[in-house]
Amino acid sequence: MSIQNRLLLIYTLIFSAAFIVFALIIYFFPSSRILTEIDNDLQTLAEEVIRPGNFEMGPGGMVRVSIPEDLVTLRTASTFLLITDENGDILARSGNLSSFDGLLNPDGLGEDLSFKLVTPEDTSVRVLSQPIYMENDTSQPLIGYLQVGRLINTYESFIRLLVIALLVGFAAATASLFLAVWLTPSLFRPLDDIAKTANRISRADDLSLRVPYSDRTDEIGVLARALNQSLERLDRQFQNQQRLLADVSHELRTPLTAIRGNVDLMDRMGEGDPLSLESIRIEVDRMTRLVGDLTLLARADAGGLPLEKKQIELDNLLFEVYRQFSMIEKPVDVLITAVDQVYVMGDQDRLKQLFINLIDNAIKYTPEGGQVTMSLAKLNGFAQFEVKDTGLGIPAEDLPHIFDRFYRVDKGRARTQGGSGLGLSIAKWVAQAHGGDILVESEVGVGTTFTVSLPAYQSEETAVSENEEPTTKTRTNLRLPFRRQDTQN
Repeated sequence: MSIQNRLLLIYTLIFSAAFIVFALIIYFFPSSRILTEIDNDLQTLAEEVIRPGNFEMGPGGMVRVSIPEDLVTLRTASTFLLITDENGDILARSGNLSSFDGLLNPDGLGEDLSFKLVTPEDTSVRVLSQPIYMENDTSQPLIGYLQVGRLINTYESFIRLLVIALLVGFAAATASLFLAVWLTPSLFRPLDDIAKTANRISRADDLSLRVPYSDRTDEIGVLARALNQSLERLDRQFQNQQRLLADVSHELRTPLTAIRGNVDLMDRMGEGDPLSLESIRIEVDRMTRLVGDLTLLARADAGGLPLEKKQIELDNLLFEVYRQFSMIEKPVDVLITAVDQVYVMGDQDRLKQLFINLIDNAIKYTPEGGQVTMSLAKLNGFAQFEVKDTGLGIPAEDLPHIFDRFYRVDKGRARTQGGSGLGLSIAKWVAQAHGGDILVESEVGVGTTFTVSLPAYQSEETAVSENEEPTTKTRTNLRLPFRRQDTQN
């Protein structure tokens, strides 16, 4: 059973039960209350009639009745009074019963007080029948019976009106239920459309489709927007996967083709050619780096690359990386403008890889005669490492994608420079794995600035030393010449 039908069934059951309980309360509670009030009035009137002193036993067992005139007359047309002897013969009656022969309730001549609804001459009368004893004492002889009645035509009219009102209410409620049955499918139609769109996406493998109703502000709109966001993310990941497969196959095909060509050449020559062997070594190294980077990212995505975090003096690590680059020659000025003493909790090898990738990327895209500057500062509880170059710059439309795997701004030059397009992806992952992030600012023809923010770590010893004396060590304008050479990206 669908949710729509289940909801309709639940609504019907709840509505029916609620209406039945409401009808029973409305019908029985007022009617019983009205009858109780009528019976109380009749009993009060009976007590007024049979109170001590109104009945006397005369000679020969004759009963003399003395009832106030206003009670005997009872000119009102709704209340009646009748007194009989022990044999049921009428001794007295109210004036409005002068034309009525017989008892109000022939079955009421018993030993107990009783109430009964009778219908003499097509009228409804509520009758109280009560035996009368001398001195109102049940141990004394029975001297007669008292019957007091009241018309309840207005009560029956009220009951009929109440029944009509309940029937009208039931009809209106039934119409409302049918209206709900008619409108409910239209309320669930957006969900059907969303399900159909999702099925169409699954059948056609077209993640570019989007479910409708995303502009609504209710729960259906929230669901549609959530599904569209998921589809957009899946579409982006699927496109990245396709591009990744294409780029990996192309990257691996290039060195394999070079290796195959050099092997064929050496086979034809009958001996190993030093130049061919060097080319094979270079291509194998590049393919090894590519496979290593892909393995690292794959393990990182799968959560299988744990970080061995410990307290690291980041400025010393930066100088270590700087000395490593000093072994490479390139006509580009590399300067460290300022270095603050900053501690972080992190994996030293991964942070070193982060520095190397960013610096190598800046050197690679800075033309001859350009300049690459680095700085490390502590700001607002964060260690901020900045790499700035005077290189080619990155177009605005490429900035959102530079951290995507295998993405290249200059696709022709990047491969000739030895890059695989994974260096910035790895740097981004390392920064985020340490609770930080990388921001990039660039202007075409002016240069690019990468800023890495990492949470700074402050131990008790460093806190005490900073309170006693500033320990910031700043070294400016450290300049080393470099010559172009393939480095890991």
